[in-house]
Amino acid sequence: MPVLLFLIDTSASMNQRTHLGTTYLDIAKGAVETFMKLRGRDPASRGDRYMLVNFEDVPFGIKAGWKESHATFMTELRNLQATGLTTIGQSLRTAFDLLNLNRLVTGIDNYGQGRNPFFLEPAIIIAISDGNKLTSSSGVQDELHLPLTTPLPGSELTKEPFRWDQRLFALVLRITGSASVEPEPLGGVPPDDSPITPMCEVTGGRSYSVFSQRMLNQCLESLVQKIQSGVVINFEKTGPDPPPLEDAPAEAQKSGLQPWHCCHKLIYVRPNPKTGVPIGHWPIPEAFWPDQNSPTLPPRSAHPHVRFSCLDAEPMVIDKVPFDKYELEPSPLTQYILERKSPHTCWQVFVCNSAKYSDLGQPFGYLKASTALNCVNLFVMPYNYPVLLPLLDDLIKVHKFKPTIKWRQSFENYLKTMPPYYIGSLRKALRIMGAPNLLADNMEYGLSYSVVSYLKKLSQQSKIEYDRLIASIGKKLAPESGIKVRWRGGGISLAQRRDFIQQLQSLTGDAPTLPLELNPKEFQGFHLALLNKGLKPLTFRNPYDIPRSHLLDQLSRMRRNLFNTSVCNLRGQDSDQLHSVPIAQMGNYQDFLKAAPQPLRDADPEQPKRLHTFGNPFKLDKKGMMIDEADEFVTGPQNKGKRPGESNNMPGGGPKRRRCMSPLLRLGRAYTPPVTPPASPRPTADMDLNDGAPEPDLIINHLDQNHYCSDGGSDFESDHPSGPTDHQENHTASDPHDLQHRDQEENGRHQAGELPPGCEGGVEMVLADEQAPRYLSPAALKKHIHTETTKVNNELKALIVKEIRKPGRHFGRIFLLLKEIQGTLDTRIIFVQNIIKEASRFKKRVLIEQLETFIEEIHCRSGNMNHVDTF
Repeated sequence: MPVLLFLIDTSASMNQRTHLGTTYLDIAKGAVETFMKLRGRDPASRGDRYMLVNFEDVPFGIKAGWKESHATFMTELRNLQATGLTTIGQSLRTAFDLLNLNRLVTGIDNYGQGRNPFFLEPAIIIAISDGNKLTSSSGVQDELHLPLTTPLPGSELTKEPFRWDQRLFALVLRITGSASVEPEPLGGVPPDDSPITPMCEVTGGRSYSVFSQRMLNQCLESLVQKIQSGVVINFEKTGPDPPPLEDAPAEAQKSGLQPWHCCHKLIYVRPNPKTGVPIGHWPIPEAFWPDQNSPTLPPRSAHPHVRFSCLDAEPMVIDKVPFDKYELEPSPLTQYILERKSPHTCWQVFVCNSAKYSDLGQPFGYLKASTALNCVNLFVMPYNYPVLLPLLDDLIKVHKFKPTIKWRQSFENYLKTMPPYYIGSLRKALRIMGAPNLLADNMEYGLSYSVVSYLKKLSQQSKIEYDRLIASIGKKLAPESGIKVRWRGGGISLAQRRDFIQQLQSLTGDAPTLPLELNPKEFQGFHLALLNKGLKPLTFRNPYDIPRSHLLDQLSRMRRNLFNTSVCNLRGQDSDQLHSVPIAQMGNYQDFLKAAPQPLRDADPEQPKRLHTFGNPFKLDKKGMMIDEADEFVTGPQNKGKRPGESNNMPGGGPKRRRCMSPLLRLGRAYTPPVTPPASPRPTADMDLNDGAPEPDLIINHLDQNHYCSDGGSDFESDHPSGPTDHQENHTASDPHDLQHRDQEENGRHQAGELPPGCEGGVEMVLADEQAPRYLSPAALKKHIHTETTKVNNELKALIVKEIRKPGRHFGRIFLLLKEIQGTLDTRIIFVQNIIKEASRFKKRVLIEQLETFIEEIHCRSGNMNHVDTF
């Protein structure tokens, strides 16, 4: 999980504008966002941790650390302001201390017990600055100096402030204020000559001199490629050069210092694809022999100095003996080894002073080109592996894991030359081989008791410092109460000089009147007040709130305020300024929400909450919305009846799905159909008087029995404008007049061609989208009844499915809805069977039994009654 720390220069010089119209600080902010977008394309970026540090003092300069979220990082990045000095040395020390804060707690550095490349926390520091002079409170500096004092416990154990898995890259902005006429140079981006460049090279990074936006994008893409898991090692040649190859060119046979003799490069530590964590077995030895009598540990360098010998040796690998393999970053050393084209030989590597009686030490691994000659690998083996591996090979093949006395003596002699901190790794390797009892359990690791207790104490102190710093991140710098006036105690004021009057007379010609007593300590404890930027300026009440550049504009505002209002109605603030917000604060919507009062509780909590998104107040929270699959059962015609003359072509495209708004399905609520004025009568020539004498009665009866009334389309109630409303209510009504009226209709008292009483010339029926004649043909009437029945049943099914999905065994509402099913006997039985299938999906056994009983009741009632709505 790499750590990406951005160090942003917030000195006042970052406010200078480029020919692009933006400031250096704006370009730095945009570069960070562009880098994050480029990095987000890599799937490995999910584990990235972003930190943000600027040039303020500790801890206020740490804007986002170990605990801050990505949203906090972006908010702090946008709120950066360039108002300070170029204290890059102090800020770099703050960044390194922030990264190293938790290393002693986790034990990742493993002080005094070897360097484990697979124990790493890769970090990349990306500094963005303008490359100007280094300014601080003490003056201007020509070179970059990091403070030696630091509150970080255990910092004395490492000579440098950084670690071997931390690299520094710098983007130095050199974009001019005026557009350059000369074309941009092609090729790579050159390094900068600012003081931060040597610091980048020491850590294994580099600097970029950016002259245009194109070069900036090129640098960001290069930085994204450099996010690799690995550690930096110094490789230095020891001994004579290798013999030149026969076909080598003359340039390669030059004597003297060559670029490949000393390389400061990265070795890649690849994570395990299964666990995502690097796995290793052997450490790189320390540059000292551990002394059990030493009370302290000698400080180590951040990057280990590994020396390689150019004498060809044979690579040694034994089955069942683990080893570590690391690929080297491309460098002059890797190029030289690959050009020799000898993948079957290797160069041994050493660490000076790692052995007890040798300055160069014993080999702990070797450099070897890959078989395909496309890279160079560092093989890390057991310490002094040319002695150990033949012993282990004999143990496996000759002695069959039954060592003899001579073998044990040779093995004990080897252990005396091996650093004690290798015991743990060797014990694990022997356990893998199948010989776990070769090493005694009481063998010590080489650290004295005082050193072990000191490391534990440092770990506890680091944990306390970590918690303290984490708690202090995010706190704002307390504003100063005022500027203290300093009294120069030793100096004599000009007004106290004896010849002050004479000097003043020689300049002006008039003698001023001086006070009788002059008290030099009168303003000793005086403070000058500072402007509180948090308070809104009151330009109509306080003249000191008016900026100097706005004096004339303010005078015109005050003049309008004075002359355009009465004497008793002077306004204390301009109406235009009530809604004026600085451009820099327009997008800071989160602060506005924090200052806003707590909103009232929502009246309808079931509705999806609307997000208060800046710029789009109508956006819905899709996470809070629940899409029910039962809505897909609504398959009937979604277009309600329209008024005559409306077009069928909707401006928004096809018909939209609408929620079921049928008043029949609202239980516990009486339904009263809307009262509309009677429709104008149609000409009698349009009516089929021969075919449909009883058809109007059939239509009215069907609508009465099925409680149907369209949404403004079929207004059959207009046929009875003066009649009671009982004719359109539930068929269970026991009004005698209603029953009498139905008997008359059933007995056929209305003759063909007659209209019901109270009608004004005719009955008008509006179906779907067009106005149909009053008398329908039998086929059209049958189709209309089937359509309306299907629509009502689909609405019922959607509501019943929702009730089934609810937890519990309260099924009363389901059976109330089942009583509203429309259609024939077969239609109702199929409907209930579909409901049983839906209940079986949710394993509602009790409901299934009740529904099967309900089907039997339908069969029993259908044998006695033939009416559609008898149950």
